[in-house]
Amino acid sequence: MASDKTPPDELAGTEQPFVQHLVELRDRLVRSAIAVGITGAALAVFPGPAALYDILAAPLVASLPSGATLIATSVISPFLVPLKILLMTAFLLALPVVLWQVWAFVAPGLYSHEKKLVFPLVVSSTVLFFVGVAFCYFFVFGQVFKFIQGFAPKSITAAPDIEAYLDFVMSMFLAFGMAFEVPIVVIVLARMGLVSIEKLKSFRSYFIVLAFVVAAIVTPPDVVSQLALAIPMCILYEIGIWAAQIFIRHTQAPPDEAGAQSR
Repeated sequence: MASDKTPPDELAGTEQPFVQHLVELRDRLVRSAIAVGITGAALAVFPGPAALYDILAAPLVASLPSGATLIATSVISPFLVPLKILLMTAFLLALPVVLWQVWAFVAPGLYSHEKKLVFPLVVSSTVLFFVGVAFCYFFVFGQVFKFIQGFAPKSITAAPDIEAYLDFVMSMFLAFGMAFEVPIVVIVLARMGLVSIEKLKSFRSYFIVLAFVVAAIVTPPDVVSQLALAIPMCILYEIGIWAAQIFIRHTQAPPDEAGAQSR
């Protein structure tokens, strides 16, 4: 005779008072802020804010005519711009610690199959964002700046403003970092059952058009940067479809956990 016993809820007894959640959240935020602060202090010592800006500006400076440099049109720009870059770099380097604190805060409230779903997505989305930023810096910037300088009239001496360059870099980093999250979006949509794998495959031709439209909007009006963004997005879409099929098979809820969640 089949047993009528209901399997115990995996999360039974793990509830905490609301105030205790707030205290833990505060502690996690403090630890994240400390990690960013320590990283920023280390970067301030070596290589220093000025050197960080020189590293960021290297792709542009390499494409400028001999003797040309960047300029500062504001009195405080030589101080504020390197400081902003220092803070941005410190946050990016400390991002694994920040994400770990986020994961440690939410993980106790997740079932085991949900942990198998969330943790890989958090890690892979972080890695893909860094890959997108690195691809933009090491490949796209050099090609774009050479392309733009090739169209500059000989009578013009290029002297870009450091603040305008920082805004350009930030927007490009964000565009490429977010574009490289395409596989994560595809996996989440498929795993949540919002879109089937078959529909994702049939949407392939429309996504190619969408990728070029997005690239035309978020990148400068040059063919190099647009192709450099659209082509990886199309490739990553295909990778997302392939990864979604594997991900769905390995993150299904066991029957006992599915029953516990439905109660």
